[in-house]
Amino acid sequence: MGKHIPPFDNRNEPVIGVNDDTTPLCYFNPVKLSQGETYQYQLEGYESAVVLAGGTCDITVDGETFASIGKRKSVWDGDPAAVYVPVGSTALITCVSETADVLVAGGRYEPEEGREFAPFAVQPEETDKVQYGSDDTKTHRKIKHVLGQKNADKRGRLLVSELFTVGAGGWSGFPPHKHDEERPPMETRYEEVYQFRFNPDHGFGAQFLYEHEDDFGPVYHVRTGSVIAIDKGYHPSVAAPGYEMYYFTIIVGEKNPSLVQYFDPHHEYQVHTIPGIKDMIAKFK
Repeated sequence: MGKHIPPFDNRNEPVIGVNDDTTPLCYFNPVKLSQGETYQYQLEGYESAVVLAGGTCDITVDGETFASIGKRKSVWDGDPAAVYVPVGSTALITCVSETADVLVAGGRYEPEEGREFAPFAVQPEETDKVQYGSDDTKTHRKIKHVLGQKNADKRGRLLVSELFTVGAGGWSGFPPHKHDEERPPMETRYEEVYQFRFNPDHGFGAQFLYEHEDDFGPVYHVRTGSVIAIDKGYHPSVAAPGYEMYYFTIIVGEKNPSLVQYFDPHHEYQVHTIPGIKDMIAKFK
């Protein structure tokens, strides 16, 4: 159930590749480029998004160029920018800043009859934001949706977001929830991949995974660059005191275009006591 991939130099090769053994619906490749360098890819059977974590790139998709995507220096410095890449399209990424920190997120998708998608850009000001929780409940969190509700008519079942704990330390993904069974309207099946980062960079946190509400563990020690792949189970996480936690999220549905989360029955009551949780839930649908 799930896995933790410790930080390593992936040399621009996928960390979660096509037909991954744990989360085959998801694809993830963090790409590092220097000025003038290029990276090209094509994914058969997967739609994708090229997200600028830092730096600026020109991104060409099937001959259409989106110039100067990305304005921030790092994920801690402004809002994301991205380009959506339809299934089977060829994407060419060219670094125009000194360096670029690029996150390629993909989701398996078989185009449905009558639905054809075209590439499009998501500029920083178009990011769909939601903030919820509170300092008192140690759940203060901010989410920046790149592919989500606002552009649902332009994509398949790939959801891409950036999540931040607000302040130093605290919980995320709480109350614990899962989305591993297709049983609407209670729950829909989505696989999920995270990449963590911390501020300051030497910070750390913990990722919990448990399949049933009365199970234990496993719990993974996560640091900047850690990747978690989740195919099933409840999955809250926590940042150590004194550190801000960020994680890039790729969430991909098997059948349903709407993510419906099922909360651990032991803790579900906190959906009604933590400020703003219901707004957060609505933004994923």
